[in-house]
This record gives sequence, structure tokens and C-alpha cells, in this order.
Amino acid sequence: MLSRISIRDIVLIDRLDIDFADGLAVLTGETGAGKSILLDAFALALGARGDQALVRQGAEQGQVTAVFEVKRAHPARALLSAHNLANDVPAEDDLILRRVQFSDGRTRAFVNDQPVSVQVMKELGAALVEIHGQHDERALVDAATHRRLLDAFGALEADAVQVQALWEARRAAVEAADAHRADVERAKREGDWLRHAVEELGKLSPQTGEETALADRRTGMMQAEKVAEDLRDAHDVIAGANSSVPALAGVVRRLERRAAQAPSLVEPAVKALDAALTALEETRGHLEQALRTADFDPAELERIEERLFALRAAGRKYNVPVDELAALAAKYKADIALIDAGEDRLKALTAAAAKAEADYAVAAGTLSKARAKAATALDKAVNAELKPLKLERAKFSTEIVSDAAAAGPNGIDRVEFWVQTNPGTKPGPLMKIASGGELARFLLALKVVLADRGSAPTLVFDEIDTGVGGAVADAIGVRLAKLATGVQVLAVTHAPQVAAQADRHYVISKDALEKGRRVASRVTEVAAEKRREEIARMLAGAEITAEARAAAERLIKAAS
Repeated sequence: MLSRISIRDIVLIDRLDIDFADGLAVLTGETGAGKSILLDAFALALGARGDQALVRQGAEQGQVTAVFEVKRAHPARALLSAHNLANDVPAEDDLILRRVQFSDGRTRAFVNDQPVSVQVMKELGAALVEIHGQHDERALVDAATHRRLLDAFGALEADAVQVQALWEARRAAVEAADAHRADVERAKREGDWLRHAVEELGKLSPQTGEETALADRRTGMMQAEKVAEDLRDAHDVIAGANSSVPALAGVVRRLERRAAQAPSLVEPAVKALDAALTALEETRGHLEQALRTADFDPAELERIEERLFALRAAGRKYNVPVDELAALAAKYKADIALIDAGEDRLKALTAAAAKAEADYAVAAGTLSKARAKAATALDKAVNAELKPLKLERAKFSTEIVSDAAAAGPNGIDRVEFWVQTNPGTKPGPLMKIASGGELARFLLALKVVLADRGSAPTLVFDEIDTGVGGAVADAIGVRLAKLATGVQVLAVTHAPQVAAQADRHYVISKDALEKGRRVASRVTEVAAEKRREEIARMLAGAEITAEARAAAERLIKAAS
């Protein structure tokens, strides 16, 4: 329920804080005192469209904060989770909606000081509060909500959820069968070409990465061919017939025999020649290894080039990179397998779709019958509320049009609330047939019947008693009080009979400030004598008489 609303710099309201409780609270005051401003500000905090005209003159921004006590199981908690806000709003804490309206037209929205989109705020606001007025198309007069309300009245929510789940299962099964059927038909059309492609790619047997490996091998072989001749020439110089190595070896042996005669002269030269011979021997080994590596079969190079040509030609033919040929071959094989085995799979999917269709049809039909039964009970309950509201000649009915061809996630029913305002007149949709005053009373009768089923925890009624008085206003007040035993009710009213029923009474007034240069709206909670005085004013007008005070006292006592 709404526990507090704080408003800063909105039109005539510079600073306002109001605490609310459960039960029925009424807001009264003279015309022009600011009741509509208060509701506009509240609606802004619930996600209504912003307007720069709402900002008080001279201020850069206005702000409205609404604080709610929300039970753990309330649908608003699920909305918080759906928008990843649950961690910011612990289950035991209040839920705070704050909206900032800037003078340049921009707005910002916050949930427990976390920035959110206006759409998220609007969804939360709709789950927390319903605002009803004579021409409020957002509430019960919106036919799109009628099916949901009928399901809530008949305790059919679980059945409706099951129908929605079966619809989704049916849709998925039909889509699976249709997609498979399209695949089979496509594969059939391409069957001959696919078989030829699989045969051709099977013979080619391309491997992922093969093109790169072959290209690298070919490059290496071509480079080796260029340097092999130089390697052979170098080898001939060192190890061929004209090599100087044998002569050097002979020289070393001769010097070694002379080493004893003149060691200081011979040994350094012998040592250097030994090192040179060792280096030449190592060089000969390296050259022979290089020659063996560079040695290749020219036929191998030809085979590599032919293989590369074949792979690249296939890539061009099938319009894919060479590395994707293997995957393409696998896909084509799968397509052929689909042709061969697809019919059996299609039969199974078609049977599953038919079963899902049948399951949905049974559940939707059962729900439709249950809705018809609930509609009869709803009509009886609402019509019982009409006589005290001076609508005894009117008739309320729930029109259900069932059409299997128009099936959807909500079933096969189109539900709309209809009314007949007088005998002999043609019934029609609630919004089109009922006048402003009648619409408000029909709406109240509906809310009384539906209060504990599918209702937001806070209901706001904006002057639904306009144009009525006496017994009708008293009946409206009684029903608002009855409604307030189950949900929190706030009512903006001009009817003293309604005000007398309130658990809490707030008076909206305008105060002159700055020596009359500007005015500001104020809201004051009144009780006891001041409350009697306000109701007397509502009865008598500008001059409050003793008779008006006595009448106000009688109204308060009768309501208590």
C-alpha cells in the first residue's frame, strides 16, 4: 500500500509530505485548491507522461516520491526480478518510486534510488496502484483487461497459465515440423546435385588446413631447388676430386714428424692446420645434410601443385574457402541423410504438432467453459451492486466470443464487459454506452466485486461521485468503505456522504504566500471538530450554518 508521498516544486505545490495508512482516505477541498495537481503529481511517480508545465514557476525541476509497503509475494517483486532490480530492493524494505521532472521537459525515474526507464516505472506503478475516474480508459474500461479480471474472479489464473504454456508448446511443435518439412523439401529439390557434390568432394577428400600445409611445402621445395646447385659446388670444393683436404692432411703428417726437431716452430702451425681440417670436416657434414634435405622428387612437387589446383578449383566451384570444403561435404552428406531419413522424422514431428494442437484445444475449450460459468457469477454479483447505486434499471453482462480460429496464448475467448442502461435499449461495450456518471458507478460496482481478486493494493478514485448526490452519494461512500476493508482506497470527492465514510480525511487548500504574490497548495489531515467543519462546508457551501454542522455530525455518526 501507499505509505507516503512527497512532492517538491510541482505547479502550486512547493513542498508537501503526506503519510497514508490502510482503509479509506478522502481528499476534499474547494474547486481549484489543487486536487487535480496532487493526482497529476502522483501519476508522474507511477510512470505517467512527463510535462514541463508541471514544474513550479521559477524552479529548475520538480520531484515526486511515492513510498509503498509491498508484501514479499506481491507481483511488483516479480517485476523487480525481471528487470534485475531485486537486489536493490530487499524483500523486507519499502519500495520507493521517485520521478524528477525538469523544466526543459526531460524526466528521470528511480526505483530505490536506482535509475530505471520510465517504462519500468510504469509497469511497477500499474502493479501497485489503479487510478479510476469518470473517463479513465486505463482502468476497468479498457477491454484488454477484462479477460484477466474475469479469470481472477473465477480463480482461473492457473488454468490460463496452463493454456498459455500449451500454446507455446503447440507453437514450438508446429514451427519444428514446418522447419523440418521445408528442409526435406529443399533437400529433395537439390537431391541430384547434392549426390553429385558429395561424390565429387568424397573423391577429393579435402582436409582442414591442407591448403596451407601444401602451399608451405611447395614453397620450401622451390626454394631448395634454387640453392641445391650452390650447395653441391661447395661440397665439391671441400670433398670432391679437387679438394685440398688430402694435401693438407699430408702436410700435417710431415710437420708432425719434424715437431721433435723444432717444436716451437712446428707445433703452432700443426695446431692451426688440425683446427682447419676439423672445421672443414664439420662443413662437409653440414653440406651433405643440406643436400639430403634439398633433395626431392620433382614428381612430388608436381603432385603438390596438382592437389592445390584441384582444392582451389573446388573452393571456387562451391563458393567457399578451401578450408571449409570438408565442413561443406559433411553438410551435404547430412542433407542427403535428411532426404533418406527425413520422411520418418517429419512424420514424428507432425504427430507431435498434432498432439500439441489437441492438448491446447482441450485446455482452451475447458477454460472457455469455465470462463462462461465465471461470467454468469460475475454478472450476478455486479448487478446486485447496481440498485443501491441508482442503476436499478441498468444491466451488466460479460460478453464472451469464442472462436477456435482466433486462438492465441490467452485461449479462444474475447471477453468484454457490456452494459444496458435502460430496458429496451441496445446493450454495448461499457465505455461506449455508459455516461460519465454511470460509468463511474459501474466501475465502482465492478471494483467492489473484484476487490480481492486481481486488484492493485491501492485504488484511487477521482471524483467518481460527480453529478450524483443524496442516496447515490451515500451508496458510493458505503461501497468505497467496503472496498477499503480489503485494499487501500484514496478518494478525491465533493460528496459529504463519501467524506463521512473515511477512516482518514485530508483537506486540500491554497495559501497566499509572499504577501499575496503567489499561492501554494497545502494538504492537512483533519479529525474531530475540524473534520465535521469540512463536511459541513461541503454541505452548506461558503456560509456554514448550525444545521449544516448538525447534518455533518449525523453523517459521521451514521458512517461510524
